Amino acid sequence: MFTFNAFRAIDEPDICDQFIEGHANVLREYGVTKVTSSNNEWKFNPFVYVVTVHEDATGKVVSGLRIHISSPDYPLPLEGAISQVDMRIQDLVTEYREAGGTGEIGGLWNSRAISGYGIGALFLSRTSLVIAEQLNVPSLFALCAEYTLKPTLQKGFEIEEKIGNNGTFFYPKLDLVATLAVLKDVKNLPLALKEERDYIFDLRADLVSKKIEETPKGPIEINYNLKIKSPNWRTK
Repeated sequence: MFTFNAFRAIDEPDICDQFIEGHANVLREYGVTKVTSSNNEWKFNPFVYVVTVHEDATGKVVSGLRIHISSPDYPLPLEGAISQVDMRIQDLVTEYREAGGTGEIGGLWNSRAISGYGIGALFLSRTSLVIAEQLNVPSLFALCAEYTLKPTLQKGFEIEEKIGNNGTFFYPKLDLVATLAVLKDVKNLPLALKEERDYIFDLRADLVSKKIEETPKGPIEINYNLKIKSPNWRTK
C-alpha cells in the first residue's frame, strides 16, 4: 500500500518537488504560510537526505521527512529558526558538529488523506534513525511540535534544556509551542523504548524489506527501500 524511499536530495530533484508541494499543502491547512525551516533551498544541498512515502495506488508522495547534516557552509534549518529567540543555538550545534558530526531531523509532514495510519509519527520517524546510522552521525537534533514530542522522546531523544525556556519556545507562531530535542547516541539508542529500538534495529539489518503493519485503520503493507546510494557526505 505504501513505499518508503530514502535518497540524497540532489539525486532526485523531481521527487523533492513533490515533497515540497505536499509539505506546503499541509502547512497551509494549519494556517502556517511562512516557516524558516521550510525554505526549499534544501533540495540543492548536498548534505540533505530524504525519506518519502508513496501511496502505491496513486503514486503520489503523501508523507516525508528530511535529515540535514550540519556543515559550516550549510547551517541546520533549526539554527535559523531558533536563533530568532535564542542565539545560543549556533554555538550548541557547532559543539556537536565538532564532536564527530551532527544533523537534524526535520520537515516531517503527513497528508491528511492518510491520517490515522501512523505513517508519519510512527513508521516514517523510525526510518530517520535507520538513515542516520548509514550517514554515520553520532547525534541528531529534532525541533518538535507538541504532538511529535512524545514519539520523539520514545526513540531515545531527550529535551535540550540549554535552549529557550528549558528547551521550549514559541515557534512558528506565538500560539504554538516547540521543543528542542537531541539524540546523543544514534548508533545504540540507549534511552529508546525497547519496542522502538528493536524495530529500528530490525530495519537497519534489512534495509530493503516488506512488512505488514497493524494500524488503527487496519493492517497496511509497507515496502521499505532505505539503502542510501551516496551516504558518505564527508567526501563532498
